[in-house]
Amino acid sequence: MSPREPLGRADLRSLVTAAPHAAEQVGVEVECGLLDPVTGIGARYDGPRGVRAVLTAVLRRWGGEPESDTGRLTGVRLPDGSSVTLEHGGQIEYSSTPAPGVGRAMDEVRAALERLADLAAGFGLALVPGGNLPFGRLADVEWVPMTRGAVMRRYFEDLGPAGARAPYVMALSLSTQVTLDFLDPGDFDRKLRMQTAAAPVVSALLVNSPLHEGRPCGLLSHRCWSWLGMDPRRHGPLPPALRAEVSADDIVDWALGIPLIHYRTADGRYHRAPEGTFADLIRDGLDDGTPPTLDHWAGHLSQLWTDTRVRRTLELRGADGPPWPHLGALPALWTGLSYHPPSCLAAWELLRHHTAGEHRVARDRLPADGLDTRLGDTPLRPLAVELLRLARAGLQARVGAGLEPSHVPALLDPLDEIAATGRTFAARCLDRWHGGLRADPARYVAAYRVRPSAPS
Repeated sequence: MSPREPLGRADLRSLVTAAPHAAEQVGVEVECGLLDPVTGIGARYDGPRGVRAVLTAVLRRWGGEPESDTGRLTGVRLPDGSSVTLEHGGQIEYSSTPAPGVGRAMDEVRAALERLADLAAGFGLALVPGGNLPFGRLADVEWVPMTRGAVMRRYFEDLGPAGARAPYVMALSLSTQVTLDFLDPGDFDRKLRMQTAAAPVVSALLVNSPLHEGRPCGLLSHRCWSWLGMDPRRHGPLPPALRAEVSADDIVDWALGIPLIHYRTADGRYHRAPEGTFADLIRDGLDDGTPPTLDHWAGHLSQLWTDTRVRRTLELRGADGPPWPHLGALPALWTGLSYHPPSCLAAWELLRHHTAGEHRVARDRLPADGLDTRLGDTPLRPLAVELLRLARAGLQARVGAGLEPSHVPALLDPLDEIAATGRTFAARCLDRWHGGLRADPARYVAAYRVRPSAPS
C-alpha cells in the first residue's frame, strides 16, 4: 500500500486481529518503581543514581538494542526479545517474551526482576512492584524526557476535568499486565466479551494502592481513581465488548470514533495530532494533508487503554499490580479464565446480564469500596469467588493437558484468601502501615521490594 493511499477497512482490521494464532501463549509486563530505600521516593531520570544510569547498565551488562527518544535512552530491547523500558515518571517496566503457559512466563519474569533488582541495588535503589509509587509527590516528578510524554500531558490538560488526573497515571501508577492470544474470530469474541465483563471484579479483587504522597489517601486504589480522570473514552470497559457478540469490525468502528493523540515523524519526534476523530484524519489528512498510514493506526491503538486492549492480542491491563510475592496471581487468574473454554463460557454467563451503565457505576465506586462494590444489584465478592473457582478449574485442566506445571493453580491461593476474608492487598497494606511498618517509608520499601529467592 502506498503511504498516500487512504486506509481501507481491511488495513484497519489487520492490526486488530491478525491471522489466527497457532497456539495460546502468555506474556507478562510488570511495572516497578526504582525507589530510594530510605525515603521511598522514585529515582529521577538523570544523575549517577538515575533511571537512565540503570538502563545504561542494563544495556552494557545484558546486551540488546537501545530504544531512544530524540537521543535520550528510554529502553532496552534485550537479546531474547524481552524488554526493559521506562514510563513517564521514571517507573521501569519489564516485558517478557511470549511463553507457552503462565508457569513458564512467571519463571522468566521472576528471574528477570530478581536480576534487575540486583543491578538496581548497585545504584542504591530498590525495585518495588505494586499499584503505584506511594511516596513521591506529583509536583516533584522529573518527567522522563520523551517527546510523546510532553504531547500527552498537553492533550490531557486541554481536556479539562476529563483529563485532570492523567498526570497521576503517567507519573505514579504501576500495574501488572497480561497479554493473551485468540485462535480465530469466534475465540476472539468469546474471550474479549468475558474479559470485559469480568474486569471490574478482577480490579476490585486486586486493589493495591492505598497510599499516596506518603500517607493513606482514603482509597483502596489511588491508581483506579486516577484512571477515572484520564479521558474516559479511552479507559475502562471496551464498549462493543459488552454485547452478546463482538467482532474485529466492532472494535475498528469504535476506535475510529476516538481522536489520535500523537504521531511520530521520521526525525523521531512526536507531534500532536489534528483535532477530530481518527475517521476524520482518514478523510481530511494530517497537518500536511497526507492521509494517516498503518503506522499511525498502530500508534492510535496503543493510545487506547481499555481494560482489554486489542492489538492482534488481548492485553489485560485494568487491575493494580500485586505485591512481589504474589505477582503470578493475576496472570494465573486471566489465563485460567481465558484459555479453558468451559471456564470462559461459564464466566461470561455469570456476568453477561450486567449493562454498560452498571459497569460505569461500579468503576466509580471501586477505588474506595474495593470488593464491597456492587455491579448492579450484585456484590462483587461472591462473583470473585466464582471467577476464582472457574480459573482454578481452567488451570487444573491445563496441568492435566501438560500445558502447565503442577504448581500453577496454587498461584491463585492468595486471591482465594482475599475473596474468602474480604481483606485485599490494600487493606493488608494499611494494616501493616499502621502496625509493624510504623508509617515508615524505609520499612515499607524493605517489606515490598523484589528480593531474590532463597537458594534451595
